[in-house]
Order: sequence, then C-alpha cells, then structure tokens
Amino acid sequence: MAVPEPVEGFLVDDRVVPFPDGKTVADILAGGLDAAHAAFARVRDDEGTPLAEVRLLAPVVPATVRDFVAFEEHVEGVSAGVEGKSHVAAEWYQAPTFYFTNPHTILGPGDAVSPPVTQRLDFELEIAVVLGGDPGTSLTAEEAASRIFGYTIMNDWSARDLQAREMKVRLGPAKGKDFGTSLGPWIVTADELEQYLDADGFLAIRAEVLVNGELVGEDLVSNMGWPFPELVAYASRNAKVVPGDVLGSGTVGNGGCLGELWGRGSTIPALREGDEVRMTVEGIGELVGTVGPSVEAPPIPPARPRTRARQR
Repeated sequence: MAVPEPVEGFLVDDRVVPFPDGKTVADILAGGLDAAHAAFARVRDDEGTPLAEVRLLAPVVPATVRDFVAFEEHVEGVSAGVEGKSHVAAEWYQAPTFYFTNPHTILGPGDAVSPPVTQRLDFELEIAVVLGGDPGTSLTAEEAASRIFGYTIMNDWSARDLQAREMKVRLGPAKGKDFGTSLGPWIVTADELEQYLDADGFLAIRAEVLVNGELVGEDLVSNMGWPFPELVAYASRNAKVVPGDVLGSGTVGNGGCLGELWGRGSTIPALREGDEVRMTVEGIGELVGTVGPSVEAPPIPPARPRTRARQR
C-alpha cells in the first residue's frame, strides 16, 4: 500500500489545517513570524483533520542542529558521571558552548530510537529554538531574538559509554550522540511564549521528564546560564545562521538526564529496550519517545602502529 505524502500545516485547537498555497514548513520559516501569522489567518477557519487522526512527524527538517550546554547544574552532575569528577571548567562561564549533531537522524513524536550497542543509554531533556526569517551573521542578541521563530522540545539521546571514550580524545561527542535526536510535538511560535519571559529575558517555563511513568527530573528553563537570543548570537559569530536551524538549550538541571543523576550517586538504571521517555514542557506540550532494539554496527579495527617514515 502506498504511503501517503506528509501534509504540513498549522495546529488549530484540536485539528490540523494545511498551510495555504501548498507551502511547507521550510517556506513558513523562511517567511518569518509576520508572514506565518498572515498565512494562519487565511486558513484558521478551515475544517482540517482532527489531531487525534493524525500521526505527527518531527516538526522541522533541520538545516543544522547545534546543541548547547547552558545549564550549570547539568554540567556539575554529568561531568562526574562521564569524567569521574564533578567539575565546571572556568571556560564554561565565559561563553556558551555547543556541538553540531546529526540533522539526518531526527525522530518525531512517538518514534522509537535505534541506539548503538551501549550499556549506558540515556535521554536529555532540552528545549530548542527553531530559526526563521532572514539569515544572519555575527548578530547582536537583539537581532538574534528576531530570528527565533519558535520553540519545540528536544531529546538528545545519548550513549554515555561511547561518549566517555570519545571525549577522552578531546573531541566530540560524536557516535555517542548522533544516532538519534527527537523533536516535537510541534513548533510553538515565539510570541506565544512571550508571557513566560522574566525581567532578564529568560524563559521561565517548567520542564519535566518521566521514564516509564516515574518522574525523574524537573527544572525551570530560566535556570540556563544565557537566554536563547544570546545562544543564537553566539552561534552566528563569524558564521551564518539560517531558517530551519535548530539550537538546543542543552540538558536542564535537576535530573534532566540519567547521566547527571549517576554523577550524583543515583543507581537508577540505564534505558533499556521498551522503555518510554515522556517529556513535558509548559507552554509547548509533550514529546514521547521509546527505546527500540540496539543496532550492532560493522566492526572497525583499532589504530595500527605506523613507522612514521617520511619517505616511501
């Protein structure tokens, strides 16, 4: 049976309404918020399809995915679990740090992650901004704020044992992370969350995560070290940011991942096949992901001793 083509559109109350004129999410993001509101006004009264009858996909096909580490409490805990000691480097406070992850392994709501063979599979509860409007380079924080189209929930699935090995080489994370990132359930436009901005511009929304129905972590997103516009501005330094870029906040503190809890002495087990991870963020919604079977990759031999000869 043929698989139907995905339909891209707005969520209006409890129904999904296609964008006008066959537009895509990429088109809407490129147009920016004002154009998105105009498109929404044209279709908001359309009948659409009940949300209950729709299978949601990831809300964006990212141009890039940058993932920051903006919560001090997370760094304190996870460093002990990955590196063997709790430590926040002085350099963490100087500027927001991020890594690029894989835009080709994005998962949507309800999708199962297929992890590598790992004994320490973990989740990471994050909030991500999705950029829209004009591309930009070396933006100020004010200019960067105008590029934030909206917000979604992000789960940065992590194989902590692979991550720990990679980062001993002082590079990465790479294969400990790039097998799956969940986004969803949708993009909430930036204006819808303005009511939650505190006096310093931080987004004071509550985020929590449950594993198999048990609360594991909870935090306020306003505990991050930099507000989102400053993360976007830093990402744009001497580099271009474009519509469709996704920038994760990094893992929230107070149990936003198992790695932090392990670093603080918890014996909570690593994720196993069949486990359900449910993330809820105030003002955005709920993102559920499950753990599928591990996938064993073809072996790669270790580095071979070389002579370091300079001539053939």
